[in-house]
Parts: sequence; structure tokens; C-alpha cells
Amino acid sequence: MTGKVLIVDDDQAMCEMLDSDLRMRGFSPTWFTRADEALAHINETEYNVILTDINMPGMSGIQLCERMSLNRPDIPVIAITGFGSLETAISAIRAGAYDFVSKPVDTDLLELILDRAISHHLLQEKIKQLSKEKEQPNGMADIIGQSLPMQSLFSRISRVASTNASVLICGETGTGKELVAQTLHKKAMGRKGPFVPINCSTLPEHLLESELFGHKRGAFTDAGKDHSGLFLEAEGGTLFLDEIGEIPIRLQPKLLRVLEERRLRPVGGNREIAFDVRIISATNRDLESAVEEKRFRDDLFYRINVIQLEVPPLRARGTDILLLANHFVKYFADCTEKQVSGISNGAAKKLLAYSWPGNVRELRNAVERAVVLTRFNKLTVDDFPKKIRTYPADELVLGTGDPSELVSMEEMERRYILHVMKIVKENRTMAARILKLDRKTLYRKLQKYKIDPSE
Repeated sequence: MTGKVLIVDDDQAMCEMLDSDLRMRGFSPTWFTRADEALAHINETEYNVILTDINMPGMSGIQLCERMSLNRPDIPVIAITGFGSLETAISAIRAGAYDFVSKPVDTDLLELILDRAISHHLLQEKIKQLSKEKEQPNGMADIIGQSLPMQSLFSRISRVASTNASVLICGETGTGKELVAQTLHKKAMGRKGPFVPINCSTLPEHLLESELFGHKRGAFTDAGKDHSGLFLEAEGGTLFLDEIGEIPIRLQPKLLRVLEERRLRPVGGNREIAFDVRIISATNRDLESAVEEKRFRDDLFYRINVIQLEVPPLRARGTDILLLANHFVKYFADCTEKQVSGISNGAAKKLLAYSWPGNVRELRNAVERAVVLTRFNKLTVDDFPKKIRTYPADELVLGTGDPSELVSMEEMERRYILHVMKIVKENRTMAARILKLDRKTLYRKLQKYKIDPSE
């Protein structure tokens, strides 16, 4: 790793030697022989790390560490101590030094320490930058995200929001599909009605029908009074049909007719009622596969899928993970009245490495747990669940340096298809899109290679 290093030592020859050695190793050093001059320079130029001697006339290295810890704690300081001077090293650490190196300086060891310090500084800068983000520049105040996949989603939301076209929001469980639907509703022009959500997977068929379309008194057992239904309750606004792929096949024709004619007849009623509602649906299932397997009507699919929005999984959103984590830290710190201000460097690395199968919902729960359990003002690795602390990165292994272990092109294709199916959680439509195959070709390859991602 390269970076800008500020060297402070009253020995000019030492400064020149360190300057030469570090330049040969790719660093960009600047040196001063007085600590007060170096402090004044820090206000003019940004550095990734400071390397300072301890024993200097005027302001000592210990005093420099204290000043930096007080005014610029974001810049790590590495102290150069005398040979075997453990007491001095401990004093430097207590004064705020990030690490220390003993004289005579081992340049190989110094390079490793500088690499760690610079990595720490860069990650802290990223966390600080993310924690300052209050609102998206494109007005998506309720959805947190800076990554390219989220910027693409924001762009599509802005273009779609002002229309009355039906929208199908696709994405894994926990990615925030309902939040996207709420944002579409809030940004809609000319619609003053309410946002009415329903999870289609939570009710049995007869209750779901009554909940959507309403019923008349006496239409069935327990129907003691008239019920208007959610379509009419959402008049002038938005009806959000979450997990629409779970709607029973028998109920799908009625829903299709209602969506096409914009009129409904309550259960047990004898007249139709017109309504004006925008329909937004969401699913975590592969509806195109469900259509091919006759588990979902194709005509209903085309009706709800006028415009499709894909919400990316959290693992595909890069440093949005830290942006969201810091948002949740602040929220839960306020809720619990604990003095928790952020996330440690080590914990941030673990959060970035984890795959987040439960997406944003899992991250929220993990941060809430960590805030409740932590004893420090920043969340540490130990505050998070074991599966996050010990998570190994998922790697696609095609072979090794041993010629006897190299694989054929056919085996390479099999492994890669299996890897993609695992990453997209068996969503064949998404897998075909990533692999740039038509769905029928993908099906043939899955059968050929006997691939069952669930195994």
C-alpha cells in the first residue's frame, strides 16, 4: 500500500534516510526536524500517517501524540522509540500513538506497520464520510445507498414515480422492497390517497379474497358486517401487494379481472364498484419460472409487470453496508440512550466481508444486537454474532497451480453455473441474465450437469 507519510525527527540524517527508504517502497514522505513545524504543516496538507521520534527538543514525540489524539485522531501516529525502551513505547501508546517501532529501524517491519496504519486511516475516512450522509442527492431521503446499483435504482424510481403504470419490485427477502414502494407512492404526482400494504403470503385464500375485495354482511361465517376491502381503502392512492407470487392460483383470475376492469364486486355483493388505485407488487420469487411451471398465470404476470424494478442484494452494494450500519448505530444508540458513536476498524472489515443472506433486515438486527451488548463507544468485532465474526469469503475454485488439478472447460462451466445459481439463490431468470443465456439454454445446462444449487 502507498500513502503520504509525515516524518518528524530532530536528526536530519535520520529523516533523509527514512525519506529515501520509504520512497523506494512506494510511499510519499515529507519530513520536518521540529514537531511544531510539522503540526502547522498538517493544517495545510493531508497525510495518511505520521512517523515521529520520541526524544526531540521543544515539543516531544509524546506531546505530538497527545496533540494529534486531541485534534486529529483520524491520522494514526507511529512512534520511533529507543532500543528496548518498552516504558517509552507504552507511554506513546497511552498518549494516543497507533503503534511503535524500535531503533535501529527495521525498514521491512516499518513498511508493514505503515501499511496497517494507512489502511486503518483510509477505512476510518470512509466511515466518517458515510456517517455524514444525511440524504441522497436525488431526493431519495428514505432509502440509504451510494453504490452504483442503488444509483441505478434511484434513477428508475424517479422516472417511474410520476406514472400510473403497474410496477413489479423484485428482490431477495430483506432488501427493502416495501421501502421502494413507499418511495414510489410519496413521489407520485397527483395522488393524495393512502399507501395500503398487504402481505399476500400471510392469509388463507378465503380471508385474502375478503381482505382485498371486501365482503357483504353474512357472505360467510363471521362476516358480521360489511367490509370495504383494501382496494377501496386505497382509493386515490397505492395498493402494495407484497409477495404477490404467493397468491393462490384459484384467486388469480379474479385479481386479473379486477386489475383490467378497475371494478370489483365484494364477496357476497351483487353490484360492482369502480376504484382508482395504483398497483405496486413485490416478490422474492422467480415469477417467470413460476409462469412456465403453471404456478402463476402468465396474463396476470404481464398485467403486474408493466415496469420492473430490481432491488440489489446487500452483498452487491459495497460500502453501502457501512453507510447503513452507521445509520443503524445512531438510531439504536438513541433508542437505548447508549454512548455508541460508530464502528471499529476491525468490525467494519468483518461487515464488508460477510455475505448478508438476510440483507438489510439482517444487518439492522445485527447492529441492534451489537449496540445493546457493547461495552465500548464503538462497536467491536466481538459485539457481532459468531457467523459474522468467523465468516469465510466465498471463492470460486477452478483449479490450483498443480497441473494434475487443472479442470476441463466443461467442468469450469459446470462450477461457474453452480456458483452463479448459488449467489442469486436459484433465481433462474437472474442467472440467465448474468450468464447471458436464454432461459431454455440454462435449463438444458442445469439438467446436463445435474445441478441442484440447494445441495
